Amino acid sequence: MNNRIRLFLLNRIPKKLVSRLVGRFAESSLSKWLIPLYARHFQVDLQQAEKPIHEYRSLTEFFTRKLKPGCRPLASGNHVIISPVDGVISQFGTIEDGTLIQAKGVSYSLVQLIGNKEKASVFEGGLFLTIYLSPKDYHRIHTCLTGTITGYSYMPGTLFPVNPFGVRNVPGLFAKNERLTTYFETPYGEYAIVKVGATIVGSIKVVYDPDLTTNQPRGVMTQQKVTGPQLQKGEEMGLFRFGSTVILLFQPGMAVWEDLQEGQFVQMGQRIGFLQTDREFVR
Repeated sequence: MNNRIRLFLLNRIPKKLVSRLVGRFAESSLSKWLIPLYARHFQVDLQQAEKPIHEYRSLTEFFTRKLKPGCRPLASGNHVIISPVDGVISQFGTIEDGTLIQAKGVSYSLVQLIGNKEKASVFEGGLFLTIYLSPKDYHRIHTCLTGTITGYSYMPGTLFPVNPFGVRNVPGLFAKNERLTTYFETPYGEYAIVKVGATIVGSIKVVYDPDLTTNQPRGVMTQQKVTGPQLQKGEEMGLFRFGSTVILLFQPGMAVWEDLQEGQFVQMGQRIGFLQTDREFVR
């Protein structure tokens, strides 16, 4: 299909309504018969799933499945930064002049992404990393480092697809879609995990506020300071109900990336970088 036609249709379809309806169906027992078809089509590795495929009661339950113990060992080292999710690295680099790279020749505003000028100034000059989660991936979100949650911001928006087509063709995509940012304070500085919604994403859930649900008919921007809890490196902090994207933000001088590449697949717990101490990082 011609790209212009695809974009025209994307702009006309009521993406949030469709996503809510699909999400409700996927949570129902009626969706159970789709699980084997879904797993086969997207080539899901069933050997890693916590339970046999026939024990999942709905497509959403299968999609948000836990893994067998030991499937995602955490990289060792106190100064090691680990990937919070399974997915493909789409972009990474330095936050310059308040902008991040979305795709080649396409950038977007950090302030618009997180909706907070004060927080945006904290990360100016720091590092960012974008990871895309495909339908076959494990969709629970974990922490990169041990840290205390200090707040979050929820930005309602639309739900464009975050696949390669959407990223290349929708300017400012990540700052237009719904997103939920969680802020962490560590002894080495502050970092944030931005969870970006997408088409067919029923909702994003987090462990520190069970009442917080995205993709509501009348969602409003929410900025909330939180006192705790402290989460250990690799501890689960939320999940996607269907695929999306995670963007990591680090204060300047706090981190340095591993030898990463665009298009590289990473797993939760894998080493993706190092903390810096006195401007020198420890490998």
